[in-house]
Amino acid sequence: MSLLRQHVRSAACSLFPSCLLSHSPSHVRRTVHTKDVAQIASQTRPPRPRVVFSGIQPTGMPHLGNMLGALMNWVKLQREAAPEDKLIFSIVGWHALTLPQDPKALSAARREILAVLLACGIDPKRSIVFHQDENLHHAELAWILNCITPMGKLHRMTTWKSRLAASRNARDDSEVDESLLNVGLFTYPVLQAADILAYKTTHVPVGEDQQQHIELCRDLAVTFNKTFKGGKDDPPVFPLPCHVIPSTSCRVLSLKDPSSKMSKSSPDVNSRILLTDSAEQINKKIRRAVTDSITGISYDPDTRPGIANLVDILAACEDAKPQDVAVRYANRSHAEFKMDVAEAVEGLMSGPRREFERLRRDIAYLDSVSKSGAARAMEITEKTIDEVRKRTGLY
Repeated sequence: MSLLRQHVRSAACSLFPSCLLSHSPSHVRRTVHTKDVAQIASQTRPPRPRVVFSGIQPTGMPHLGNMLGALMNWVKLQREAAPEDKLIFSIVGWHALTLPQDPKALSAARREILAVLLACGIDPKRSIVFHQDENLHHAELAWILNCITPMGKLHRMTTWKSRLAASRNARDDSEVDESLLNVGLFTYPVLQAADILAYKTTHVPVGEDQQQHIELCRDLAVTFNKTFKGGKDDPPVFPLPCHVIPSTSCRVLSLKDPSSKMSKSSPDVNSRILLTDSAEQINKKIRRAVTDSITGISYDPDTRPGIANLVDILAACEDAKPQDVAVRYANRSHAEFKMDVAEAVEGLMSGPRREFERLRRDIAYLDSVSKSGAARAMEITEKTIDEVRKRTGLY
């Protein structure tokens, strides 16, 4: 990324704090004229190093949607980050506990997800990779933020409803029985905010479905900074993080029901492709994916959602535009198209799958990565928590 583009992005985030940025500076939710930003950027100091934070729950083997929507973008962020940027990726076990978990399965999943991250290309020397539950500062900050979070804000959050719906395999939020809601699930957006703010994060690469949570995180940062101002010359404790939607992010839908996202919790195992699926399993699932009876291939998510989903998958695997892929296959049969989609998915998954199978057996190495990552994470958050304690009077 050029220095000018870094200036433009930094200026937009700092001077227009509600901005929603992708890797392309043209994607801004609240419009900022490029000319104005360039003028502002030219008058500012070089941008501060970015602090990038994101997390993944240890709730089962990642599927193709997780790979294309998050993990591959983390690797890209790592590859393109400036040397002074901090990259922090956490396995968020406390979030997993907001829904019922089998203790033995969760314990195994924690280690497996760490192996997955490393197998996909996350470098524990370049990035900080750790288990959230091995850094108690997250929980301490979450409690303090809970004490300044209005109940109304949490009740307006929609994600807890969708998570309950997904856990019950309900079609939509209207089928959710709120009697099943526990306090942990209700307040988990506050824990998520603590995860982010503990590192004074500036950029959060998450999907659009998490935008509401990032806005809450920013609101809590503002509330804390205003409530606990400190001395006359003390700067605010927390920066306002920007929600970053990776430009290459792909929203992968269920292979059996393209009206919903690909999900680990779906009762139909053929609706998703897991990292551990063999080439034969991948081919079979793609071959049986729901499409339509229209001849040829075109890209129309509204009228041809099944075909559009497969076009999106192939485009993401090839780092191409869906429209270009559709044109290339316009006169091809569904069978030929599905064969190429399966081949592309296997090409994407085979390397990480082999590396995962190797790493999952090296428990000593995984434990050493976990321990080192937690120590590096706590080194950062210790300073933040000291500031928070002093501002709130807990010293």
